[in-house]
Amino acid sequence: METDTVAIIGPQSSEMAHVLSNLANELQVPLLSFTALDPSLSPLQYPFFVQTAPNDEFQMTAIAEMVSYFSWSEVIAIFSDDDQSRNGIITLGDKLADRRCRISYKAALPPDPSAKRGDVLRELNKIQMMESRIIVLHSFSRTGLLVFEVAKSLGMMGKGYVWIASTSLSTVLDSFSPLKPEIANSIQGALTLRPHTPDSKRKRDFMSRWNQLSNGSIGFNPYGLYAYDTVWMIARAVRLLLDQGGKISFSNDTRLDGISGSTLNLSALNAFDGGKQLLSKILETNMTGLTGHVQFNQDRSLINPSYDIINAVGNGQRLVGYWSNHTGLSIVPPETLYSEKPNRSSSNQHLDKVVWPGGETARPRGWVFPNNGRELKIGIPRRVSYRDFVLLVNGTDKVQGYCIDVFLAAIKLLPYAFPYRFIPFGDGHKNPSYYELVNKIKSGVFDGVVGDIAIVTNRTRIVDFTLPYIESGLVVVAPVKKISSSAWSFARPFTPLMWAVTAAFFLIVGSVVWILEHRRNDEFRGSPKQQFVTILWFSFSTMFFSHRENTVSSLGRLVLIIWLFVVLIINSSYTASLTSFLTVQQLSSPIKGIDTLIGSNERIGFQVGSFTEGYLMEELNIPKSRLVPLGSPEEYALALERRNVAAVIDERPYVDLFLSEHCEFSVRGQEFTKSGWGFAFPRDSPLAIDMSTAILSLSENGELQKIHDRWLSKSACSSENSEDDIEQLDLKSFWGLFVICGIACMLALLVYFWLMFRKFSRLPPEELDTTSPSTSRSTRLQTFLSFVDEKVEKPKSSSKRKRESMSRIGYHINDESPHRSGSMERNMSQNGDSWLTQ
Repeated sequence: METDTVAIIGPQSSEMAHVLSNLANELQVPLLSFTALDPSLSPLQYPFFVQTAPNDEFQMTAIAEMVSYFSWSEVIAIFSDDDQSRNGIITLGDKLADRRCRISYKAALPPDPSAKRGDVLRELNKIQMMESRIIVLHSFSRTGLLVFEVAKSLGMMGKGYVWIASTSLSTVLDSFSPLKPEIANSIQGALTLRPHTPDSKRKRDFMSRWNQLSNGSIGFNPYGLYAYDTVWMIARAVRLLLDQGGKISFSNDTRLDGISGSTLNLSALNAFDGGKQLLSKILETNMTGLTGHVQFNQDRSLINPSYDIINAVGNGQRLVGYWSNHTGLSIVPPETLYSEKPNRSSSNQHLDKVVWPGGETARPRGWVFPNNGRELKIGIPRRVSYRDFVLLVNGTDKVQGYCIDVFLAAIKLLPYAFPYRFIPFGDGHKNPSYYELVNKIKSGVFDGVVGDIAIVTNRTRIVDFTLPYIESGLVVVAPVKKISSSAWSFARPFTPLMWAVTAAFFLIVGSVVWILEHRRNDEFRGSPKQQFVTILWFSFSTMFFSHRENTVSSLGRLVLIIWLFVVLIINSSYTASLTSFLTVQQLSSPIKGIDTLIGSNERIGFQVGSFTEGYLMEELNIPKSRLVPLGSPEEYALALERRNVAAVIDERPYVDLFLSEHCEFSVRGQEFTKSGWGFAFPRDSPLAIDMSTAILSLSENGELQKIHDRWLSKSACSSENSEDDIEQLDLKSFWGLFVICGIACMLALLVYFWLMFRKFSRLPPEELDTTSPSTSRSTRLQTFLSFVDEKVEKPKSSSKRKRESMSRIGYHINDESPHRSGSMERNMSQNGDSWLTQ
């Protein structure tokens, strides 16, 4: 660099790239590398550094998508502890997290080539005792081959293991053909990535010339092609700079003067005056090289990064697919898909079959039980009550019960062996604390817990549960007494207030209709006694739609229509409720459900060891002084009978068993929590997923129901007593109807009296007899009331008026005698004018 330099190609390692990039920035000399592919080499920090091959971010994305494609959730990363490998693994962790996967362990080896066999052996011995069998190797070729060699000697290249290596392994496969037997044997079944370079005539011609030059002594890997394109990239940029009038000139950097080192002559370094222009021409590159189309994105990465996915088989390699940033995993070359829209859906991801380590073609499960498949310690509660769920047979190690049978049936459906040993938890004198039992998983005492374990929030924070194998939820159990039919059963559908309001509205509506019809309707007139009877009869006969009085006023008809609708609803509700009361056995208890208990000061019983106590105190704010611990069904019954507790709150499966033997109690109200029982395993354990799948299979094939019927189907007593009593219909269910009817009545009366007052005010004074100054206000009111009470004659038709007038002058249609005819003529002559007028 003491001679004037316009560009730098290299270096090979990312550590040196970090150092040289600072010098390149100072001298404004573009630095291009096709092997220093550390994702942390940011253009913002190193503006004159350009990566001319896809950096490791894309490689790690490809590996993460392969892990997700094969449905694995955890991997172990082995890497050289240098900048490029370390930062690559950090990027891999981020990409896996985006796909709900993770790195469970990171094994760091000394930087290449200083890693020794002992270093690798120590780390692989640790990995061999771990759960995951998916291993990602990211290092240079020398360390990578050493890892495979040691893994082969430890049996870690056999059945069940998955090895995914970064591009360093593909460079070995491409550079040395055929492989040495010891290398080929140690990498059998491994997957590796290789930068994808499209096939072309130019590429084939170049490879032919290379083979002639090297006499076939060494193969050519894709990074050699990127090196070739990098040289041409600089050459094209320099030519373009000169063609556009640019000059190659340098100037002394005064900041380097006076700086000396033992072997460095920094003062001799000159800054490239056209460095920024040359860098711009490089980033504007748009050419077709040996690696395909070469062009940079705005973030300075190559467009359309892609990789071949290689499977090491025999003495060579086998292509199983491709990965591209455009469409993900595919068995079609990426360049054929660039013209199509990107499609990263899971259904569009495909790879050919892979030959895995050990010669297996079936997808490995990806994990084993920790410590090389040791026997798992499964904790079970040592119950002293409700032993139908978990029962330890006295004097033996045998365990029975509903939960145990479900667990045993589920593990039979797993596609692998499940070595386990049940370990009881509890002192045998009282039910253990289930929170402490589950917490033993977190502390490492148990590898799982099987039993009647409710899936609740505070437990899911420390362990993973399977899907529930039985539904559960808290319910209230209280003493009940049967209600027998009586002579007054007909009154039970409605509450007393409902009866009172309904009766009041019958009278109100009857009175309103009487007022609206009284002046015009003869059926609503008569003596006071008759009118009172008419109001009562009309009101209550509408209940059966049997009223015989007609309504002639528009306002009366409007009120009656609304009232009949209300009566229809009340009749229908009464009939339905009375039918239920008379056909369903009724149970009576002051406890109606959890709301009744919360609003009272009664004592509440709960099962020892369950989550019920914490839930009632923390979620429902019930004081601990009101809670009474009970240990067995017998204690439940005794406490309820002696009224030591008003009710017992427990989970539904326990309650069903309890009620099957105690018919004097019943469930009150509905379940006020919804949950279920499941098996517990450590966080992120694949067993939780596999057991959930098995439980689903048991549910679908009906085996889960058979196990339930075998253990938990007792007498029908519980189902009879579990029915809630039918609630009486109260006013709140109908108040809307009554409000509508009341408003209609009020509006009708207001309109009616307004019309009456208007007519009254238009009467002549002589008819009102209120012209005298002595007329009092009370007299005027009495006159108005008399006017309102006055009968209004119906208007007569013209034909009726004619018949009446003829009758008054003595004319009868059916009388044909001359005498009557003469009389008629005389009357007509005497009263002609008045007759014509009439």
